[in-house]
Amino acid sequence: MKIMLTLSYFQRTLSLFITLTLLLLLSACLEPEHNLTEEGTDKLKSLEVDSTGRGYHTMDTVYVPIYSDIYSETKTNRFLLTATLSIRNTSLTDSLYIETINYYDTSGKMVRAYVDKTLRLKPMESIDYVIEEKDELGGTGANFIIVWGAKSKHLNPLFQGVMISTMGQQGISFITDGISISRK
Repeated sequence: MKIMLTLSYFQRTLSLFITLTLLLLLSACLEPEHNLTEEGTDKLKSLEVDSTGRGYHTMDTVYVPIYSDIYSETKTNRFLLTATLSIRNTSLTDSLYIETINYYDTSGKMVRAYVDKTLRLKPMESIDYVIEEKDELGGTGANFIIVWGAKSKHLNPLFQGVMISTMGQQGISFITDGISISRK
């Protein structure tokens, strides 16, 4: 009787271990949602607005270079990086409207679009998008294209890429600035 109880306990423990291991493996295979809060809600939904009849005084397209990896020692050794796109409304009084945020790889192929609807950043508000270190889709020539508008001609938002990584005692970090490619 004692042997049967021990065997039954062992079988339940083994079954639980296998189930938990499978759940862990399956969850690791899912692509992460980049805009979710820790609670699982979309942090950008609250910024979405209706874009019809916006009446922008200023429209611009900005190119932000992003490095999801860089070469190290030789052209065959790559150092993977975590890259953050930071979008900052620098105005104390005017809103910034983001129409498009698209991520492109080294060959110019669009990897992903980040917004479906126009986002409104209130004065001094910021948002960011993270390309995780293990995400190798972009490559050394990755970039973001951001289309934005404003009702004021004096708005000068800040668009930057922030790259960082550490490995052992080695660390690297640097920033890139966005440049206007079609201000209207």
